[in-house]
Amino acid sequence: MTVVAKICGINDVPAMAAAVAGGAAFVGLNFYPPSPRFVTPAAAAELVVPVPAGVSRVGLFVDPDDATLAETLARLPLDLLQLHGDETPARIAAVRARFGVAVMKAVRVAGPADVAAADAYAGIADWLLFDARAPAEMAGALPGGNALVFDWRLIAGRSWPCPWMLSGGLTPENVAHAVRISGARAVDVSSGVEDRRGHKSPALIAAFLAAVAALDR
Repeated sequence: MTVVAKICGINDVPAMAAAVAGGAAFVGLNFYPPSPRFVTPAAAAELVVPVPAGVSRVGLFVDPDDATLAETLARLPLDLLQLHGDETPARIAAVRARFGVAVMKAVRVAGPADVAAADAYAGIADWLLFDARAPAEMAGALPGGNALVFDWRLIAGRSWPCPWMLSGGLTPENVAHAVRISGARAVDVSSGVEDRRGHKSPALIAAFLAAVAALDR
């Protein structure tokens, strides 16, 4: 089976080079200032210069206003806007209509009700992304990228009228198992390819992408 991968939170040249060389289908840039993976639009514009055609450039935002999106898109081309906050279906539709860019809505999952909530976005967003919901007591939790895993069985056998990605605590060691359980055909990793918080390891990126490529054999 063919599984594609997204490397998220790329914030330096070696990480971008490793993602492209390893065959990532998506490269993600984090525009959420509190994140240790944050990049400015100006820095991101430099990072995407070597990204070849056919690799989707994804911008991660958390409850962005129109001005933030407009400023970022004026600086660099993005193929997909990943909205990782509390955006409503109406907000997703408004962003798509105003900016003419595909939108992926992140759905934070802790239980069955969270998965069911994704249905409201399925006919509006171009992609869904299922990530782990951080527990309320977790200190310093971010909207995503917390190295947390949710129960993949919650989405096993499910389908939506748009493509979807699996995220949350994936690593080179567990991605094959995650795909087998969830049925995911697209996977997203950030913290699982870092050697310290916010710093991507080219070696771990290569290992993750190799593990995903091995699923096609």
